[in-house]
Amino acid sequence: MPFTLSDNAKTQLLGMFAKREGKQPHLRVGVKGGGCSGYSYLFDFDEEPSTDDDKVFDFEKFKIVIDKKSYFFLSNTELDYVEEVMGSRFTFKNPEVTSTCGCGESVAF
Repeated sequence: MPFTLSDNAKTQLLGMFAKREGKQPHLRVGVKGGGCSGYSYLFDFDEEPSTDDDKVFDFEKFKIVIDKKSYFFLSNTELDYVEEVMGSRFTFKNPEVTSTCGCGESVAF
């Protein structure tokens, strides 16, 4: 299954990439071990996919890159952007997550 973006996330990312003026045209999304629930999400700008095993998703004006190991956990996930009273942030809507920690920074699969 693909990795998708909500309309809010796409709008926010388009604005972020426009401010970068062509620098680092990829967003690297991933999962790493750690945190109180076992895994944490990664979210960073990247110049190019690092290996041929990276999954690349083209969203017209920018690309999202996910390494093969992380894609195992992130397939069928939607990246969303929410605005709430306490602030705004990107969130992962991932049906494979079985629990999260109290702070919301780490997840278990």
